[in-house]
Amino acid sequence: MFIFIGLAVFLAVNLTVITLTSRQTVPATGLERFAITLTSPFQFLFTRTVGIAESLWQTYFMSVHAVEENKDLRLKLSRTMEIQNRNEELELENSRLKKLVNFTRSVSDTYVAAQVIARDPSPWFKTIMIDKGGNDGLEKGAPVLVSEGIVGQITKVADSFSRVLLIIDRNSAVDALVQNTRVRGMVKGSNKDTCTFVYALRKDVVKPGEMIVSSGLDQVFPKGLKIGRILDVKKEHSQLFQDITIETSVDFDKLEEVLVLKNGD
Repeated sequence: MFIFIGLAVFLAVNLTVITLTSRQTVPATGLERFAITLTSPFQFLFTRTVGIAESLWQTYFMSVHAVEENKDLRLKLSRTMEIQNRNEELELENSRLKKLVNFTRSVSDTYVAAQVIARDPSPWFKTIMIDKGGNDGLEKGAPVLVSEGIVGQITKVADSFSRVLLIIDRNSAVDALVQNTRVRGMVKGSNKDTCTFVYALRKDVVKPGEMIVSSGLDQVFPKGLKIGRILDVKKEHSQLFQDITIETSVDFDKLEEVLVLKNGD
């Protein structure tokens, strides 16, 4: 209540001063000078208050506008990054498919391209599921490949899906040989990222870095397909065979597309 009364008095006095001082033909009296002296601080304070309020309002308005603009820019940036990520994925997929197409030109058998849709989470089995099955002409035992080398072979077939046993599974075995020296052996899985090359005699010359390929003698995998490179060779005098560790040519953690070979008609 007192605030409104004080404001009314201030406005009345201020109006009186303005009226009196606007009469330029009449000299200012002592009362007028006193009124001006009395109201000047309040006029200054009122002007400053109005200016600050206006500045605060403009700042608030600009802040609200900046927040909205920031949200809009973030949304546009998110959409742009999503489009860029899709383009990168398409480029990577295109590169992988090109490798598969180039690889199929060197394979005379009929093949079916398939997508990897699941992986066995169990540490005791190394298998994957693909989106092709009996309806696509696939059969149990069919070899599965990529351009880098051998993936494994089909162990179970449904109408639209198939399970593939990877060569790194401990139940897998591929008849193989050393590409340069033609030393024979068998590639066995170990449920790890590496395999072992077993049954190579201790007298055979086998060196790290040499490539191991399929021999074709198991009647499953075509001859000459890459399996991996030799990482380590150990020869024990008390053993007949060498202990050979292989790094597989295929990165099984990054499998997305594969080729399944079918018997020629």
